Amino acid sequence: MLALVITNFGNVVAEFAGVASSLELFGVSRYIIVPAAAAIVWLLVVKGTYESIEKIFLTASAFYICYIVAGLLAHPDWKAAVVGTVSRPPATAVRSYSYVFMLIGLVGTTIAPWMQFYLQASIVEKGITARQYRTSRWDVILGCLFAALVAWFIIVACAATLYTTGRTDIKDASDAAQALRPLAGEYAYLLFAAGLFNASLFAASILPISTAYAVCEGLGFESGLDKQFHEAPVFYWLYTLLIVLGAGVLLIPRMPLIHVMAVSQVVNGIVLPFVLVLMLLLTNDRELMGKHVNSRAYNVVVWVTVVVMVSLTLAMVIAQLRM
Repeated sequence: MLALVITNFGNVVAEFAGVASSLELFGVSRYIIVPAAAAIVWLLVVKGTYESIEKIFLTASAFYICYIVAGLLAHPDWKAAVVGTVSRPPATAVRSYSYVFMLIGLVGTTIAPWMQFYLQASIVEKGITARQYRTSRWDVILGCLFAALVAWFIIVACAATLYTTGRTDIKDASDAAQALRPLAGEYAYLLFAAGLFNASLFAASILPISTAYAVCEGLGFESGLDKQFHEAPVFYWLYTLLIVLGAGVLLIPRMPLIHVMAVSQVVNGIVLPFVLVLMLLLTNDRELMGKHVNSRAYNVVVWVTVVVMVSLTLAMVIAQLRM
């Protein structure tokens, strides 16, 4: 539980780093936008209802299309993009610390542990019944496919502009968006910045909620977005502390934003196998799940994911020791 809180706190810091980076592109100081974003996120959850918050989150999800449009405006070599996606990486890649580090981070940011806890809590909060289970599952599957598509377009946009011109020394998320401006045009630059702001503010809202749900449900405290502050004090105080401390870290001068964001996602990837194994134990318990236990196919997919992520973590450690 402590490891989950620490990991998620790092993720909260990373999301506020994304908020700061995106609006610094337009000359807005992080010392203004980070406190303002923290206040907006806090008020949204503490003063809103679950239904209103869900509608806002759903609307925010639509803005992820900005990344897809930015990818199209980058005019990539589509044949090279598709071939590069399905081709096996060089055998030497797994011995490269930087390559494995980024690969773990890519998985960690796409299938983050906190997402699993938030998903479970949201299903309970919405009162999903066994009859609605199939529809809810498809909701999750389609959401995952859309997230993977967005991630692919982000990679394509950066590969078509930054990588092909040798601009790999990115010290800040805003550096990436700025570099898109002369290469892919003003609109791609603006869309990338808008997508970064939306994604960061969106996750900065959900991450503390997910952590508060996991801790309170695990320790038996009241939780829920439809409860008042006095009805679930531990839930809301933990949520508040994560936001205040997470935003506070970003106000430290010369904080390396890219490093904070990258390391937090790698930690996600390292922690992910432990969360997946816990989920497997629960979803294969017939006394708990009844006829809804995991199918063999789902079990195989999850176990393969666990083995791959553990192997990548070991490969990263070995590569680090060789450096």
